[in-house]
Amino acid sequence: MTTITEGFLDHKIFGIVSNAAEKLGVRAFVIGGYVRDCFLGRPCKDIDIVVEGSGIELAQTVGETVGSNVSVFRNFGTAMLRYHGMEVEFVGARKESYRRDSRKPIVEDGSLEDDQLRRDFTINAMAFSLQKEDFGALVDPFGGIRDLASGIIRTPLDPDTTYSDDPLRMIRAIRFATKLTSGNRVFRIVPESLESIRRNRERLSILSKERITEELNKILVCEKPSIGFRLLDDTGLLEYILPQLTKLKGVETVEGKGHKENFSHTLEVVDNVAENEAAAIAEGKLNNYEFEDGTETVRIRTEPYLWLRWAALLHDIGKPATKRYTPQTGWTFHGHEVVGAKMIPRLFQQMKLPLNEKMKYVQKLVSLHLRPIALVTEEVTDSAVRRLLFDAGNSIDDLMLLCNADITSKNPRKVERLKRNFDLVKQKLADVEAKDAIRNFKNPITGEHIMEVYGIPPCREIGIIKEYVKNAILDGVIENRFEEADRLMKEKAAELGFKER
Repeated sequence: MTTITEGFLDHKIFGIVSNAAEKLGVRAFVIGGYVRDCFLGRPCKDIDIVVEGSGIELAQTVGETVGSNVSVFRNFGTAMLRYHGMEVEFVGARKESYRRDSRKPIVEDGSLEDDQLRRDFTINAMAFSLQKEDFGALVDPFGGIRDLASGIIRTPLDPDTTYSDDPLRMIRAIRFATKLTSGNRVFRIVPESLESIRRNRERLSILSKERITEELNKILVCEKPSIGFRLLDDTGLLEYILPQLTKLKGVETVEGKGHKENFSHTLEVVDNVAENEAAAIAEGKLNNYEFEDGTETVRIRTEPYLWLRWAALLHDIGKPATKRYTPQTGWTFHGHEVVGAKMIPRLFQQMKLPLNEKMKYVQKLVSLHLRPIALVTEEVTDSAVRRLLFDAGNSIDDLMLLCNADITSKNPRKVERLKRNFDLVKQKLADVEAKDAIRNFKNPITGEHIMEVYGIPPCREIGIIKEYVKNAILDGVIENRFEEADRLMKEKAAELGFKER
């Protein structure tokens, strides 16, 4: 019995595509993520149309009808257009075969059934018909609708075939299990598929780092990223992808004293960041500060900030290298924030992540993530707060969010005490920032000013004078005003033997 869906194809674009397909004498279907998300009640503005015929020709016909520009990618046999907020991609139905040494398929023209067979998971292989005679009919040869209702990630073919052909699908399975799990709805990869991932994990070697990292990025911005990273670890993929994280696993015990299980702690911190960031975004309390064409732009954050998630994931990667045990103090990880920060550039390079200000942002948060925590255990001085504000700059809000997420303990009283003290530090930061505007601190004394006053060329002493004035302001010796800074500059210059001209 054919299932005719109602309401899912109400958008005007589907009728336009249906008419264009009939005019060209081809069959067209909506397939993949849009169909899946319709049944899940998730918003989706990306529509994939599979055509038993030329996807490019159908796209061009639709583009002429709606007056939209069509982007054609002939190497891939696809075309894309935008219409009233929807991004619609067209592709001809095809069947694929693979060589052992490549994830690039050998492609031939095929039918809808062939195209559905090549899909990664049953929940992504469902299609809606766009034919007039059965418009909206669900075409579901592998029981995707049942798997969707049961929260199951399963491959249409034998999983060994699916994962060996294209090993990226192993990470995609984990990504969908992470992405689609929310609230009371839990998605699980079927056991035989998990076992297949374990068997085929070495096939990751044929993938580019860029494709792997793209999937990791998508896992990181999910509601609960730990689901994905635990699955990556359980299946043995994480050791291939990010061995720096797997080194955090395990607890070593000496003389009956053990340390925190740092891998589980890291995943808890990432989840805490995701939860706290979502709450702050909902209240409009976070900004993004990014550089475009050399100019800093500020925008209210409306979605998860990927680089904050990376900072949370990597904040403790320096711990394995700094782990020490002494009978007097037990386990320590002194300097792990410094070691971790030094590891970031090479790790980003290995993962083909950007080596620009985004990398520097992650490095900054890793290097500073202990500073606010340290402030809650001692008297909070204005000088210490100024230093933190100066070093963190516009990243201070994200740093505080990360540090708050880093407060984890099985002792609820300890957590409550630390969070209460942490709130005091946040208030102190706000008070000092309002008074001294240190976050965007600029030294009132410039090198040009010093050279003009003393008639000297660029030299090492200019840096000494500027650093002396900066430290005096940050330590509260003088206020952040030009008059006081200029007076101090002259005192230091005289000490160094300079005379005003």
